[in-house]
Amino acid sequence: MINYPNRETVLKEILAAVQDNYDFIVIDCSPSLGLITVNALTAAQSVVVPVQCEFFALEGLGKLLNTIKIVQSRLNMDLKIEGILMTMYDARLRLCNQVVNEVRRHFDELVFSTIIHRNSKLSEAPSFGKPVILYDGNSKGSVNYLNLAKEILQKNNLTKIPNEEKILE
Repeated sequence: MINYPNRETVLKEILAAVQDNYDFIVIDCSPSLGLITVNALTAAQSVVVPVQCEFFALEGLGKLLNTIKIVQSRLNMDLKIEGILMTMYDARLRLCNQVVNEVRRHFDELVFSTIIHRNSKLSEAPSFGKPVILYDGNSKGSVNYLNLAKEILQKNNLTKIPNEEKILE
């Protein structure tokens, strides 16, 4: 009988082969809690938890955190939460501000300082086949993602940028 490796093992082997060449490998999953997401969490060292600043966000956050706990207990005990990232933020909307405040109230230390603002350039860039930083490097979305990268590097002690210089305007 031939013993075929499971998907988690194959994914971990692929990632191990490329880890020598990169400091970070990002696995971007669809917003579902299906098999692909579970496999990605099983292979990952850490996870960034995106939370849209919208009505059902807290319900989705609870389900994702529960899935992460299950993966941590059964499949990947070394998985850590890198942080919670607030996305699709519009400061003009009371609901957005309420969601941010609620998430910060419950998960204060886990929530990134960086917030990804709702930005048309973020939506347009994929239709041009480019990441937003190449599509419009000066857009609010690009600056937000650059700030997130700085924050992750600082959190992991991988940069000499002082904390007070973390946020670009």
